[in-house]
Amino acid sequence: MVDSVLPRNPAASPRFESNRLLRLRCEILYRTDRVRKGKTMANLILVTGAAGRVGGVGRTVTELLLKQGKAVRAMVRNEDERAQALRDKGAEVVVGNLLDLDSLHRVIDGCDTMYFAMSVSGDYLAATVNTAAVAKHHGVKGFINMSQMTVAEMSITETTPSPQHKLQWLSEQALNWSGLPVVHVRPTVLLEGFFLILTPESVRETNQIRLPFGEGKTSPVAVEDVARVIATLLAIPQPHIGKIYHLTGPQSENMDFYAREYSEALGRTITFQDIPVEPWREGLLQRGLPAHLVNHLATMADLHRAGRYDRMSDDVFALTGQKPLSMQEFVRKNAATFTDSAKAA
Repeated sequence: MVDSVLPRNPAASPRFESNRLLRLRCEILYRTDRVRKGKTMANLILVTGAAGRVGGVGRTVTELLLKQGKAVRAMVRNEDERAQALRDKGAEVVVGNLLDLDSLHRVIDGCDTMYFAMSVSGDYLAATVNTAAVAKHHGVKGFINMSQMTVAEMSITETTPSPQHKLQWLSEQALNWSGLPVVHVRPTVLLEGFFLILTPESVRETNQIRLPFGEGKTSPVAVEDVARVIATLLAIPQPHIGKIYHLTGPQSENMDFYAREYSEALGRTITFQDIPVEPWREGLLQRGLPAHLVNHLATMADLHRAGRYDRMSDDVFALTGQKPLSMQEFVRKNAATFTDSAKAA
């Protein structure tokens, strides 16, 4: 039955030909980068997810390493303007897919150290195991894994309702079993990934932070701080192999406190309005967010309400020598996002 839906000669399929040409183009671009930068590059560092949005961890790590003069291979999903921008900055850009073993060989071969990360996805565990298998095959000397801090509260008998949390806990176990030289990095909630996405609209329209966090405390950390830690680990991974680092911001406080921080940063009164989790969850689904992601965010809200995000660590300062960005500093840097353009005028 399967054969009946496949062309007798796969090479005659337009889709096959299109995929073949795409692979050929990617290989040409890959080899061009290699020639331009030299046939071999000492201490080559791989960054996955390098073409993420502005302010994304992978992209920020890539930019930091390039500024330090490091040889960086940037893995991207597509050959587009973001990939070209990385190439223009000096990165060797390779198109790859964490779920495709063939492309992973091309991506990882020749790299001494690498940073692995993937966005919230039901394919997270499969991507981790694929990457670990190929990294082990090619003898990677340092594997920096982006995890999350809730994993610290999980075990073979303790979990959360979020499928993503379960996948990330299992991924850490698989990496530990692999024998790879792994360093786990576990940030708490990201300022850019949560507060910059989910609070600006209500702050602009009603001067309120509307989140289902109750009285729970939280210690969000900025992408720039996480990226500085990862760049530090990638540069000299050996002293950190086998260790786990937990990354938080400089304060763990409730949302009333952070509303005052918003107020100071924006120059107007911002208040916190607690809302029920379920209507908030339904609103996220109506916005078109994937159910897997929404279920994860709803679990994060429940854990906040239960006080499970009341966390503090000095690992950012210990590893980088710089204090992490505060909520007030972060909101001030992004004031335009939280301000209605008509009111600002």
